[in-house]
Amino acid sequence: MPGLTAFPPFPTDVPTHPLLIVDYQLLLQNDADEINKLWKAATELGFWYLKNHGTDDEVAKMFDMGAETMALPFEEKMRFEQGDEGMSHGYKAAGANATDATGDKDTVEFINIAQDDVLAYPQFVHRTYPSTVNARMESTIIPFVKKSVATSPSGSEARCIKNPPKPEPSTGEIKVAIGAHTDFGSLSFLHNRLGGLQVLPPGYTQWQYVKPIPGHAICNIGDSLAIFSGGILRSNLHRVVPPPRDQSLYERWSLVFFTRPCSSVELRAITEKSQLIEEAVKKAQTPETFNPKSTAGDWFARRIKNQRIKNRTGPETWAASRGTEHAPLVK
Repeated sequence: MPGLTAFPPFPTDVPTHPLLIVDYQLLLQNDADEINKLWKAATELGFWYLKNHGTDDEVAKMFDMGAETMALPFEEKMRFEQGDEGMSHGYKAAGANATDATGDKDTVEFINIAQDDVLAYPQFVHRTYPSTVNARMESTIIPFVKKSVATSPSGSEARCIKNPPKPEPSTGEIKVAIGAHTDFGSLSFLHNRLGGLQVLPPGYTQWQYVKPIPGHAICNIGDSLAIFSGGILRSNLHRVVPPPRDQSLYERWSLVFFTRPCSSVELRAITEKSQLIEEAVKKAQTPETFNPKSTAGDWFARRIKNQRIKNRTGPETWAASRGTEHAPLVK
């Protein structure tokens, strides 16, 4: 089981960015101090730790499901491949996506399971999945996904990710596992045991690791909430690289739940609902960022499709995959 391995401790001599710790149980009690702490985290960096979330058992079982799925023969996994048309649900092989404008390939494989398919099981809304997913649907995946609620089709999904170990001596060059990006949707909830997640905080020029804390999810704001709020809520740039130091000798497993708006929702700042948002858009250097003239579904599909190596024509393909991090210009 990937979650039970005894890993080396996270090193103390790498650049690390501290995150605020938010207590989910205090939020449920409408604790004013905790709400203010969440607001501070969401508006300044867009990342925070979440403790007392009550999903540790479900997370452990989801890691088991991911390990069982990745152990399937490659040909069997490829029967459920996502394809190149902008669908995110299903299996993605390592090297199928670009990590930057040069077309450098990613190193991760993962299985994405659509929330819509989980809630419709044993029927399917978007697609079917490997036998290992179906075998754990009722005992593992449905309980995990039901932490979220859907009212109409959306891009929300659970993703279990495997990145291979890096046994060779370090040359000083970091091989990026997942390229620098902002998330597509509303909120992301990450569970991982090893380092590898890096953020680029506002005003920084050097990537900073986010240290994993046992029992704490790492949460962040995505593009849709940034757009809806006129940029008040921050969708911050981040990437995934091999874990630092001795941790890089181990497979890196992570589990993410992405919440995303209903696919038909128009992405734009809701200025008519808030004077604060209206003023934020007026003050923005690029106000067009907050009215991309796109539905959430189209925004999501565009970004997925243009990351695929098979769709690459040049640096302009990478540019077309970008979200709020490089709008309206790509640098």
